[in-house]
Amino acid sequence: MAIEVTDANFEELVLKSDKPVLVDFWAEWCGPCRMVAPIVAELADEYKDRAVVTKMDVDSNPEISVKFGIRNIPTILFFKNGEVVDKQVGAVPKTILASKLDAIV
Repeated sequence: MAIEVTDANFEELVLKSDKPVLVDFWAEWCGPCRMVAPIVAELADEYKDRAVVTKMDVDSNPEISVKFGIRNIPTILFFKNGEVVDKQVGAVPKTILASKLDAIV
């Protein structure tokens, strides 16, 4: 299961992580976000020893969403050593997200 991150714990769970981190920026009302959700959950299980997979509700956490310029959802940011190293906007197949994770683990 993906970890829920918030404006309050983002720095600790994402920016200070010693593993690569995937952050799925989503909202409850977003259809494509609901399509991506099961894929993100699968990746959380498959990469649990090598990466941290998280979700952030943009409606409840506007501060971080604005800081990283999230304008469309779903947007998935990939972090390594506290820096954004890759980005995916929109619903995509699991293979694309997995290959982006593989590149940074």
